Amino acid sequence: MEIPAGLTESAFFKLLGCRLHSLETGVAQVALALEPELRNRGGKLHGGALFSLVDIAMGLACSSTHGFDQQSATIECKINYIRAVADGEVICTARVIHPGRRTLVVEADVMQGDKLVAKAQGTFAVL
Repeated sequence: MEIPAGLTESAFFKLLGCRLHSLETGVAQVALALEPELRNRGGKLHGGALFSLVDIAMGLACSSTHGFDQQSATIECKINYIRAVADGEVICTARVIHPGRRTLVVEADVMQGDKLVAKAQGTFAVL
């Protein structure tokens, strides 16, 4: 997939320390290593960092579907399942399951190896 330079990594993507693992039409994989600044008081991956990872991967999956020349905005994003992560790296795989003209529905799984860390769903509007 041909992507214009600079469109896959926002400033927030870089601030969190995300890494683009793969990007295909309708599917994005984004990795995030558990660094000290991403930990909550209990030493686990902060829920806000996990939610941001999911939203970033979902947004990239949407852009790879409708084109990077258009923008989309998150209408709704919810995490249906979450498990604490204490170390290592997680990979979020987001898939567009309904590529409508005005809205897209996306599902995401966050994995650490073969263990499920989070499941999420989101709806995005094409602007």
